[in-house]
Amino acid sequence: MSSASPLPVVALTLGDPAGIGPELIAKLLARPDAAMHANIVLIGDPWLWEEGQRLAHVSVEVEPIASLADARHRPSTQRPAFIAIDTVEQAQVVIGQARAAGGRSVLQVLDRCMDATLAGHVDAIVFAPLNKHAMKLGGLTHEDELHHFAEYLGVKHYFCEFNTLGDLWTARISSHVPLKEAAAYVNVDRIVQASELIYRSLLDNGVESPKVAIAAFNPHGGDGGVCGREEIDVIAPAVRELQARAWPTDTPFHGPFPADTIFLKAQSGEYQAIVTMYHDQGQIAIKLMGFSRGVTVQGGLPVPITTPAHGTAYDIAGLGRADVGATWQAFQIACRMGAAHRRSIEAVRA
Repeated sequence: MSSASPLPVVALTLGDPAGIGPELIAKLLARPDAAMHANIVLIGDPWLWEEGQRLAHVSVEVEPIASLADARHRPSTQRPAFIAIDTVEQAQVVIGQARAAGGRSVLQVLDRCMDATLAGHVDAIVFAPLNKHAMKLGGLTHEDELHHFAEYLGVKHYFCEFNTLGDLWTARISSHVPLKEAAAYVNVDRIVQASELIYRSLLDNGVESPKVAIAAFNPHGGDGGVCGREEIDVIAPAVRELQARAWPTDTPFHGPFPADTIFLKAQSGEYQAIVTMYHDQGQIAIKLMGFSRGVTVQGGLPVPITTPAHGTAYDIAGLGRADVGATWQAFQIACRMGAAHRRSIEAVRA
């Protein structure tokens, strides 16, 4: 009899039923090398999974299981597992439209994954693109899915969203807040915590000696105080505090650097991560460099959670034209970080 799979358990969701998520997951699981990286468990509505395969022009053999509690100990197999859950009727979904029924569906599936996380049944989660407006129509009470995850999982420490493009990762110390309020978030604690979190996450992702650059807040890095003092009073002291600590690798933190040139240093390979001071400071650069390949990583949660950064693409939903590249990247990151998570849990138990 086959032994249980040694691979990390990675849960996949189909995302917003009106978007490109089902098609993307079908294309992902049709890749013959997908099952080499993880013990994959897909969770979703059977009709939606069939629709995703139809749009992707693929047929993927899956193994039905009852719950994520069964995933860890199933025999090694090249087939993904599938948990059927009824969350939305096909008649309630209009392709390309954000609706409450779709938002409720997304929340139900994600919460099922959160319950499995709390029970220790999964090592990582990849969710196909969702729509925040639909989720709020469907009952989401938080500003975004990250804050929903954090509260559901009882996270009390610092957490933030990472945006990645290939070998370059970015973190930000403020996210979905009005720009006029961003300065209030520029403080030493948030900079230190965001920098440490992205550094340790890169280690979990297999980067041996990550270098992290910290961005300035003001134009030209403040110009010695002429354009603002956040660099002098807050950001530089945060960098010094980081540099004074002991780390697994040599001097990983540097800055502050003017935001209009910092990505040039990263593009040349000098840095593997950039900590930015507000949402668009990093997002504009990352999306300009490779919109269709970007991945969002939910940092600071009990297990790694990833998703393609491009969104539901309602304009091409149902047309069979979705590019699986970013979803494949999100899956690979989840597999690497999920394996690191599993090793750390097993080391504690040993």
